[in-house]
Amino acid sequence: MKPAKLLLALAVACAGFGLLPGCGGDEGGGKTLRWFIAIQPGGSIQKVAETCSQQSGGRYDIKLELLPADASQQREQLVRRLGAQDDSIDLIGMDVVWTAEFANAGWVEPWKPRDAREVSRDVFGPVLETASFGEKLYGAPFNSNTQLLWYRGDLVKKPPVTWNEMIDMAEKLGPDNGGQIQVQANRYEGFMVWVNGMIESAGGQILSGPEEVSLDPEPTDEALAAIGRLSNSSAAPANLTTSDEDSSRLGFETGESAFMVNYTFAYGSALENAPQIAKNMKAARWPTVKPGTRSRPPLGGFNLGVSSYSKNKDLAFEAGKCLTAPQQQLTVTKLDGLAPARSGLYETKVVRQVFPGFADLVRDSIETAGPRPVTPAYQDVSLAVQRSLHPPDKIDPEDPGPTADELRDNVERGVKRKGLL
Repeated sequence: MKPAKLLLALAVACAGFGLLPGCGGDEGGGKTLRWFIAIQPGGSIQKVAETCSQQSGGRYDIKLELLPADASQQREQLVRRLGAQDDSIDLIGMDVVWTAEFANAGWVEPWKPRDAREVSRDVFGPVLETASFGEKLYGAPFNSNTQLLWYRGDLVKKPPVTWNEMIDMAEKLGPDNGGQIQVQANRYEGFMVWVNGMIESAGGQILSGPEEVSLDPEPTDEALAAIGRLSNSSAAPANLTTSDEDSSRLGFETGESAFMVNYTFAYGSALENAPQIAKNMKAARWPTVKPGTRSRPPLGGFNLGVSSYSKNKDLAFEAGKCLTAPQQQLTVTKLDGLAPARSGLYETKVVRQVFPGFADLVRDSIETAGPRPVTPAYQDVSLAVQRSLHPPDKIDPEDPGPTADELRDNVERGVKRKGLL
């Protein structure tokens, strides 16, 4: 082939197939942005990445680097890379409890005020709290999540409002008639979620600032007493101290339990795996600890950050705005059942179909949720809580004070650290 014809053929190939070897890569076409985020089974991550890449008009192409489902493994992989200043990371899907640590370490860039206003528009207050550090926004809210109280309508005519009321009802039913309460009480992050929700719902908090321990005696004792009572009750499943979200789901779907606190995925799972249970499955607000007060339900989800070591920061912020836009959040809800972070989306047909009959409850729960502590030392604080209170059946419900004192001492030591690598 003559040189002129060879050049023409290469030009046609590059135009038709984009980033092929020898076609210029990032130099001649759109930039490749690498997005590190946890895998989701419904394919929503792939779909929104594809959509935003197409909408960029060739300015960028988002390549996914899917992380494991386990949050601890996700964080470990990211921390190792970011600690080494790995410039292959452009976008990061951050669990809501990572923002302060990553921001404090200088691993993620703050959002500029104008862009911050755009990605924050209509976002729930508690969600924005998890995405911020030092009065700056470091994460664009991508999705949210919360726990509800799921209960059997064929066994329980009116849902309990408090944890003690729920324990009373379960004990009255008896373990042979569904009288069990499914929670997450293995020694892992899910246990921290439960403990934080209990303390928040008693009117207290673990920290009052990034390095200030709170744990006021009255609400802390009340929360621990309720945890200890359930853990030593006939309402506690046999696997309580090793339970997680999945085992809780299974315990409810088998018909063993009249009650379960769990995330919104539990409804879709029951529809698919246990339709006879699902037809009597109802949702209520996460129970409170202190009678006469509203609970502060757990809060989950992901915030999207831009790596400080990215070579394409401007494009990464542009892509971040697209990925967290309302339409993409609805795609995530539709394909993976994850709750939107923007309150106005709860009036849409998509959300109403995914959360039939309980969309307003999900919105209200997120709006009034109790976020886990926002601190660069979060991992140390979480481990301190787990070390102090696990197994939960060691808590004396009649005298939780000694365990509460141990908790304060361990959290005080944990929060003084500057975060873990």
